[in-house]
Amino acid sequence: MTEPSTIGLTQDQARWISTFLEAQAAELDASQNTLLAYGRDLKAFADFLGTDGFDTVSRDRIEGFLIDCEAEGLAASTRARRLSAIKQLFRFAHEEGWRESNPSLKIKGPGRAKTLPRTLSVEQVEALLTAARTQGRREEDRLRNSCLMELLYATGMRVSELVSLPVSAARGDPRMLLVRGKGGKERMVPLSPPARATLAGWLKLRDEAEDAARAKGKPPSRFLFPTGSGQGHLTRHRFYALIKEIAVSAGVSPGDVTPHRLRHAFATHLLANGADLRAIQTLLGHADISTTEIYTHVMDERLKELVLEHHPLASKD
Repeated sequence: MTEPSTIGLTQDQARWISTFLEAQAAELDASQNTLLAYGRDLKAFADFLGTDGFDTVSRDRIEGFLIDCEAEGLAASTRARRLSAIKQLFRFAHEEGWRESNPSLKIKGPGRAKTLPRTLSVEQVEALLTAARTQGRREEDRLRNSCLMELLYATGMRVSELVSLPVSAARGDPRMLLVRGKGGKERMVPLSPPARATLAGWLKLRDEAEDAARAKGKPPSRFLFPTGSGQGHLTRHRFYALIKEIAVSAGVSPGDVTPHRLRHAFATHLLANGADLRAIQTLLGHADISTTEIYTHVMDERLKELVLEHHPLASKD
């Protein structure tokens, strides 16, 4: 990824922006152009702040920046895009525990059409789960890949939570997993029978490989999905590439498949089958119910499409 310019930024401002952009790339499949636009918009905000850090920003400072943008004669679409970048940065910072509050939460900018999250159908998810079972040259790779996909869809975890799961969380054939989310917040997520079965199979092979490594003098890993990376576990970027490979094998367009879209699928499929919105909020680890409510809009749009497509009195024009 081409990094946006950090000239004029403080060290903390640069760290916040670069970490945020890395997460956008790894978890949301943000394009190069999108990342550069975010970087430019956040740098403009940082320039407005001067040497003040993002950790001390108040709602008044954000609104002052928007007023300043309007005074510059910037188009409403540009101001809305800048506010969107700021909102996403502070939501990320709040979820990561960098701030106790989100100063951008109630700020309204120039009107823009809300983009609903894209998701995957049940059939597409089933194809991905099936393909994951045969993705990889070794049995160990295939079982690991299957376990990753089963856990992701069964729990709705963020990809960062999935790849960094401690192996201790999987011991004892658990019915539920304890997940440490953003900001260090913990939550329990239930496991489906297929996910439990795949997890047990992967754990057996993983432990055998760990025993062999220990016999050669290598220290044991505390992660469920250990690798030789600097982090000690499968990285978000590697998993992102892996899920694209699985999509190709499944006959699903790779452009339609990201780790975050499987998280959306988890939520929308639960809602479609009658799950309570508060329960989905808890399972996803959303701090605010308004974040979860977007899935009701997804369902509204699908119901509307069904009526227009199948109702006998719907207009055919």
